[in-house]
Amino acid sequence: MTSIDSRLPFEALVAKVRQCRICESQLPLEPRPVIQISRASRILVVGQAPGRRVHETGLPFNDPSGDRLRDWMGITRGTFYDEEQLAILPMGFCYPGTGKSGDLPPRPECAPAWRELLLERLEHIELTLAIGQYAHAWHLPGKKLPVTERVRRWRELWPDILPLPHPSPRNNLWLRRNPWFEEEVIPQLRKRVADILAQ
Repeated sequence: MTSIDSRLPFEALVAKVRQCRICESQLPLEPRPVIQISRASRILVVGQAPGRRVHETGLPFNDPSGDRLRDWMGITRGTFYDEEQLAILPMGFCYPGTGKSGDLPPRPECAPAWRELLLERLEHIELTLAIGQYAHAWHLPGKKLPVTERVRRWRELWPDILPLPHPSPRNNLWLRRNPWFEEEVIPQLRKRVADILAQ
């Protein structure tokens, strides 16, 4: 793996990310890193990895998961895709392929290669949304916990970091079994997002 100079200008770093090929031999399709980022971004959205539809369009969360996430946040597509407001950095930047029960995990090469270099340039982030187990493992301190337990303890890092379940339709059963999430967490999330965007 090529070492990247941490002094690299921001625009040059992002260009290198978009050209990344470090796990090309392990991917089912041509590498296509999908990120959204600006040094001005104030909300960071951390998902798992692009799905097939996102890979095809090059637009993060351009799928039913994104529709639900935007609803949870209480924002429009226009606001969501404004990089001056939202940075979107999944744990894996390329589509990893599909397994028996959905998309495969993010490739393990991606986060160690790029994550710290990008995060240290995001100096204006006020809220990080850590979505799913891989984002929880990287962004949340302490021992690894099941997703439900992490989300249930959401107040521990509030209002800076919010652990979320994945907004995928595959999680409809989880949402039905955990009504407290939409009753307690979503109103607080919408208020926090609105307050940040209103500044």
